[in-house]
Amino acid sequence: MKKSHVVYLVCTAAMFATGLGAAPAGAVHRSHVVHPGESIQKAVNAAKAGDTVFVTAGTYHESVTVSTPGLTLRGMGRHTVIKPSTKKATDTCAKGGNGICVVGTKAKKVKGVTVASLTVTGFSRSGVYSAATDGLTVRNVSAVKNGVWGISQESSLHGVFRANAARDNGDAGIFIANTITAEEGAKDTRGTVVAHNRLEGNRIGVTVRRLRNLAVAENYITGNCAGVFVVGDENKPKAGDLVVRDNLVVGNNKSCPKTERLPALQGSGIVLTGTEKVLVADNRVEGHSGTSPLSGGIVLFKSMVGVTGQKNEVKGNKLRNNKPADLVSTETDKSNVFSRNSCTVSKPAGLC
Repeated sequence: MKKSHVVYLVCTAAMFATGLGAAPAGAVHRSHVVHPGESIQKAVNAAKAGDTVFVTAGTYHESVTVSTPGLTLRGMGRHTVIKPSTKKATDTCAKGGNGICVVGTKAKKVKGVTVASLTVTGFSRSGVYSAATDGLTVRNVSAVKNGVWGISQESSLHGVFRANAARDNGDAGIFIANTITAEEGAKDTRGTVVAHNRLEGNRIGVTVRRLRNLAVAENYITGNCAGVFVVGDENKPKAGDLVVRDNLVVGNNKSCPKTERLPALQGSGIVLTGTEKVLVADNRVEGHSGTSPLSGGIVLFKSMVGVTGQKNEVKGNKLRNNKPADLVSTETDKSNVFSRNSCTVSKPAGLC
């Protein structure tokens, strides 16, 4: 097998003229170039903090684990395709059914990793999976036909998920959670952003589960069973204190059977369950139709364990052609507010 080519890029830094003298030269960062037939993982293992692993056009059959801070893993968009290996899985990422894994530890989060311009497809669990990260950026990634999630993250801070395409994945196109394996209260993500993504043909476009302090903004979400789910439960603190705004949520009318946690889904635009202080603002939500308890344009619904939503605000949204209604609320708590929405039908009446 050929060795990865290594190109040396020297980065320097300079201070403003303050009388303190010039800053020392910055670290030397390398670019490791991977060609078809070579191992992406081998190049990642050779990389140091701040390095770039550039994966050229071609199809690569492997899973890749990144735990080096500041590393950038970048390809050539749809021309760089990562698929499952045909060999027996030997590493944790592959054994878990994932394509690219960015993982730190409970004691030390991995910081500043970027995954960009790759296509990840055909994995039994997640195309891109991340846990215990700080400042992970995933951009211009296509996650297609993976068994559970297109792009997923848990137990992480300051994430940026931008300009990705997640299509035809078994569960959520993008799934962001506090933790997948334990019952815990919502975690503060310290400003995670899910923006400018195209989410199509999944069970759910975006799922935000048991989290606080993040934004889901300016995404195009269509053809899923449900567009956006913000999920809370009986744990404390509650999920919420986050923003869902300026999204185009259209025709999420795919039909999906019930699961252990959710009823059958069809025709749900934006759904809040068991949340507090969520702002749903300035979204365009149209063309949803279904008979699920969660069907409708924007839906406030008690969590699956019966926890009510409180102090949520739905304002300035444009809704039309949603059935059974543009705005639906089964909540009885009077602290939830609906204002300045453009819509025709609500359940109960009077929310438009």
